Amino acid sequence: MLDLPERSRKPRKAGLTAMIDFGPDGFGWTGPRGVADLLACAAEYIDFAKIYALNSLLLPSEVVAGIVRQYRDAQILPYSGGILFEYALRRNELDNLAPFLRGLGFPALEISENYAELGEDERERAIERFQLEGFTVIYEFGRKNPERPMDLGELRSVVKWAADHGVEHVIVEQSEIDALDKAAPGALSRARGESWFRSILIEADPYRFPQQHAKMLAEYGNEVNLANIAQGQVLRLEGLRRGIGRAVDYALLR
Repeated sequence: MLDLPERSRKPRKAGLTAMIDFGPDGFGWTGPRGVADLLACAAEYIDFAKIYALNSLLLPSEVVAGIVRQYRDAQILPYSGGILFEYALRRNELDNLAPFLRGLGFPALEISENYAELGEDERERAIERFQLEGFTVIYEFGRKNPERPMDLGELRSVVKWAADHGVEHVIVEQSEIDALDKAAPGALSRARGESWFRSILIEADPYRFPQQHAKMLAEYGNEVNLANIAQGQVLRLEGLRRGIGRAVDYALLR
C-alpha cells in the first residue's frame, strides 16, 4: 500500500496544531455545516480550536454551543480566546465568565495579557479560579504591541511557572516572535532543543501562509507546535509537515 511519511497521532505531545476558528470569514465559513465538513476532512490534524476574540458573544449562543460540541466530539479541545478573558477582566465581570463558558460547553479557556497586565499574584489567582471551576487553562505569553523584543530567559521562566501551576501549554504571541526575529534572527530556533520548548505553541500569521509556516517548519522542525492556523489552512499545513507542497519544495520526493 501507498502511505505517507509517519506523523505523530492524537493525543500528541508534539507537532500540535491549534486552529483559530474565525467564524464566517474570508479564511473559511465555519458555521455548523462548515465545521462538519472541516472535521470530516481534517479532524485528525487538529488538536485545539480557539473561538476567535469575542465571537462567543457575537454569534448566536446556540451556534457557538453546537460548534463547541462538534469539536469535543471530534476529540479536539475547544477554548475561548484570551480577548474574551481580558474583556471580562476589564469590565470586572470575571465572576460571570465561568458560568457563561460552561453554558456554551467550553472545557477550556485562554488567559492572556495582550492588553491587560497582571501581577504574578493576580495571574496565579486568575488561573486557579478557573481551574477550580473545572476548566483547562491555556496561557498566552506576550503583548499585541510589544515595546521591546522578548527575553528568552523570561519566556523560559514563564513556561516553567505555568507548568508549576498546572498549565500545560503556553502560546507565544505572534507579535512577540516578529519583534524577536527582527532584533535577533534565529534566537528562538536555537532554543528548540531545550525541554521547555516542547510546551510552547508558536503563533503563526494566517496572512503569511504558506511561506511563513514553511519557514517555521524549517527552523523549528516538522513537529513544532503551531497556533493561529486558519481553518482553511489546516489540511495544507499537515501536508507541509509531511513534505507536501511547493512551499517546502515537495521534500517528501527527495
